[in-house]
This record gives sequence, structure tokens and C-alpha cells, in this order.
Amino acid sequence: MPTPFEIRFDGATLRGEADGFGIPVVFLHAGVADRRMWAAQMEEVAAAGYHVVSYDRRGYGETETPDEPFSHLVDLEAVLDQLDIHAAVLVGCSMGGGLAIDFAIENPGRTIGLVLVGTAVTGAEQAEQPEEIATILDALTYAFERGNLDLVNKIEAHLWLDGPLEASGRVRGEARELFFAMNEVALNHPRLTQEEPRDPAGDALPAIAAPVLLVVGDLDFPDIVERHEALSEDLPEAFAVVIEGTAHLPSLERPDLFNPLLLEFLEALSGAGAAEEA
Repeated sequence: MPTPFEIRFDGATLRGEADGFGIPVVFLHAGVADRRMWAAQMEEVAAAGYHVVSYDRRGYGETETPDEPFSHLVDLEAVLDQLDIHAAVLVGCSMGGGLAIDFAIENPGRTIGLVLVGTAVTGAEQAEQPEEIATILDALTYAFERGNLDLVNKIEAHLWLDGPLEASGRVRGEARELFFAMNEVALNHPRLTQEEPRDPAGDALPAIAAPVLLVVGDLDFPDIVERHEALSEDLPEAFAVVIEGTAHLPSLERPDLFNPLLLEFLEALSGAGAAEEA
């Protein structure tokens, strides 16, 4: 059972949970979720003999913060420092993946490995979308402008959980209910207007020497799938996997497919049985 923690840092109370012993594995959630998206991975990876950590970034989940200058990267460094973690494997989805990349660039000595799921890349240009997706994005903008956050949540579930070119409601059950609950918290959080920009990561990608597992769902946004393919060339130690029949959140949608990939990568990093010996 994970143990909750809270870290007071720079005006914020960052809340998360940790479990297990061994090589640290830190999970960084997507921008339409919070740490709860990693529940299945936290349980299974801890049981396999690793020290797992997840936390809610500012603006998400149970973390509390005023609207003041902040940096997600500095917050991540503070979480690791407060938990006495010198180096870790970072598992990041979407915006969480972009944060993991930035951390690896700034802190190569603290990065054991990266698992990047449908990842963002800080500073990447916004891609032009096919007409079918652009129409849905226009509807999303319309709902935002009118403050209809329930409709925003439904549209974002279609885009990010079902897949932008798939039928709305494709993913059902607990995964959908959890998506709505997590994204509702984020959508209703008071707006944070003073996030400090991070440097573009594109030119620094080839300098990342840590092993990388790249994962993407084949039903994700076309530009994210294309980025996945490009990153497999840009990152010198990358191994790329496409999970068929999933969209932007394969770890949430199909943990039965994602978890074995994650555990195999962790075993390759640590050596067979190394986690048990730690």
C-alpha cells in the first residue's frame, strides 16, 4: 500500500505517494490527469522490487499552490531531494514526458533511464491537424471560451482517451470514470499564470545518454505518433514500441500491455534480479 507524503516547497504543498524499496522509479502524469493515472503501475512495479514515487504537479490532483512564479522542473528536483533520491528512472506521459526529458538534459547524473509515453517535447512547434481533428479542437476552444467545463472534459476524453479519430466513448468503464475525475480537478483548479518557461529541448535531445523506452498508442494524435518515430532517431539509446488499439494514455487504458514493457525495461536497466538485491 503506497504511503502518502506532502512536501512544502516554494509556497506550494506538493502531495504524492511512495512505496517499495530498491531503484527509484518516479512517475510523472499527463496534463489531463494526476498521479492516480499510475495506480496500476505503482502497485506492480513496487511488487517487482522497486521504490516507486508519484506526485501531483501544481494545478493537479491534491497539490495546493497559490498563483506565484514556479517551475515544474524545480519542483521535481525538490521532490527528489526531499525524498533523498539522488537518481531515478523517470516515467512520464505527455507533459510529464516533456518534464522527464528536461530533467534528463539538466541532470544527466541523476537520470538512470527514461520511459516516455506519448511524450511532449518542450518548445516543439504546434502541428497542423487534419480537418477532422481541427473541427473537434474548435469545439473544445468554443467550450472553454464559454466556461462549459463539463463539455470540455467530455471533448478531452474523446481526444486523449478514445483517440481523436476514433468513436467517442470507445474506452469505457473504470478508465473513463477515472479520466473524468482527474481532469475535472485540473479543469476546476484556479489558473496558474506565472509558470517559468523552460528552454526548448529539441537541440539537446541527442545529448541524452540514458536508456529510453519510447511508447505510443497507434490511435493517438498523428503528430504525436510522428514525434515518437522521430525521437527514436534523435535519442541515441532509445527503444521504441507502438501499442496497437490504444490512444494517448496506454498505461491507463491497457495496463496489461503497458506494464510488462515497463518491467522488462526496468529489469534491463537494473540487471536480472538486481532490484531484489538492492
